[in-house]
Amino acid sequence: MALPRALLQYICGLVLFIASVNALKFDLQARGPNDKKTERCIRNFVAKDTLVVVTATVSGSRGDGMVVNMHILDNVGNEYGKPRDVVGEQRIVFTSHADAAFDVCFENVMTHTRMNNPSRHVELDIDIGADAKDWSAIQATEKLKPVETELRRIEESIADIVREMDYLRVREQKLRDTNESTNTRVKWFGIGTTMLLVALWGWQIMYLRAYFRSKHLI
Repeated sequence: MALPRALLQYICGLVLFIASVNALKFDLQARGPNDKKTERCIRNFVAKDTLVVVTATVSGSRGDGMVVNMHILDNVGNEYGKPRDVVGEQRIVFTSHADAAFDVCFENVMTHTRMNNPSRHVELDIDIGADAKDWSAIQATEKLKPVETELRRIEESIADIVREMDYLRVREQKLRDTNESTNTRVKWFGIGTTMLLVALWGWQIMYLRAYFRSKHLI
């Protein structure tokens, strides 16, 4: 019985670690309205058809001389949200369209030029998969006990980890196939180049021999 308990503790710790690394706090410096556009982006990877909840809490108030804009976009071109003038809590919920990394980007633009140390404080929380679900609502709807709710959340978190491991395994297989295909092409290119050089060397010898004979040098 000791081994399953230790394994469960390890899995719970791994799930809690994965959930905790998604929280982030930072200060977002403002740029002038005529300055070059700059964004601060946070990247996460997500599998296809996965629920994602992005919660951003931005300090300040509207009309204080700064405007914070958000933009959520993955690296294959899918756009999931572009709220403007964000103040307070902003929540964006979406389901991913592809196995891809997505960026949550922020920009802070000054509307008044005379400001000392213009910045906004941002708290960002990204929940993916099982962590993105409202387990309190699920518990109330399905009339689950707290222990049952926690076990179900852990089960779905483990399922997310298994799916991600399967994706990484498939991706590793594709990369290995690509590597083997590249090695094969390089090998045949090397063989072809060597044969071409040998043929060129033979042609040069025959040409020089014919040339010397025509000049009666040999």
